[in-house]
Amino acid sequence: MDIWLLIQAAIMGLVEGITEFLPISSTGHLILTAQLLDFWTLEKRELFAVAVQIGAIAAVIYEYWGKLWGALIGTLTGKREDQRFSMNLIVASIPIVIIGLSLGDQIKAYLFNAITVAIALIVGGIIILWAEKRPHQIEAQEVEDISFKHAILIGLIQCLALIPGTSRSGSTIIGGLLVGVSRKAAAEFSFFLGIPVLMGAGLLDMYKSRHELHSNDMLVLGVGMLVAFVSALIVIRALIRYVSKHDFSVFAYYRIIFGVVILVTAWTGWIQW
Repeated sequence: MDIWLLIQAAIMGLVEGITEFLPISSTGHLILTAQLLDFWTLEKRELFAVAVQIGAIAAVIYEYWGKLWGALIGTLTGKREDQRFSMNLIVASIPIVIIGLSLGDQIKAYLFNAITVAIALIVGGIIILWAEKRPHQIEAQEVEDISFKHAILIGLIQCLALIPGTSRSGSTIIGGLLVGVSRKAAAEFSFFLGIPVLMGAGLLDMYKSRHELHSNDMLVLGVGMLVAFVSALIVIRALIRYVSKHDFSVFAYYRIIFGVVILVTAWTGWIQW
């Protein structure tokens, strides 16, 4: 086994775990990190980027297991609040699933590159700053208060995350703010929304590639998932504490600066993205 490959997988897992639930684009960071590290083959790199998200989503399931299990039981036993929560996750997931299955291959072929990531980072950062400067009228203080209408709108906005560099968590959190959801509720709903979306995408890609994967490949994926799980768990807990007292402007400035750095280094040839 190539030890350097396992170290690269751990680095990629760390990048995924740190960035998945922050509004800075995990896919964009994974694309850039993989290019810098010259990580794996292109085909396996793309599989890794999707599969490693399972580790990050597993952290959400672990952290909110009591709430998720209670919601499942409540949904099955007819508890109205839990049924609404479950239905919200379903309807918010449908748009991105439909578009992702329809256009996923084309998006990967034409948009998975450093320049697209840089532009999306900058534009997304500007949108976050604009959204934070708007007066917020909170209609849903807690995740349980999110309505069917809120869920549909957030689900539609989440489709923007198919563009690498946009950020799934960023689009859902800022989308939540724009439709009247509090920062804490928007962040938690983004966590939960990632379960069907990212878990489904990761398992589907692994199933499709099952005949191409060898035992050593599974070890590389396992290392990435484990590191992503641990780092994501830390970030989830830190983010909920952070949003209780701060807004998302710091992430917007980071996105803009990072995007400009990518464009400048690409234009000057300092880094061959």
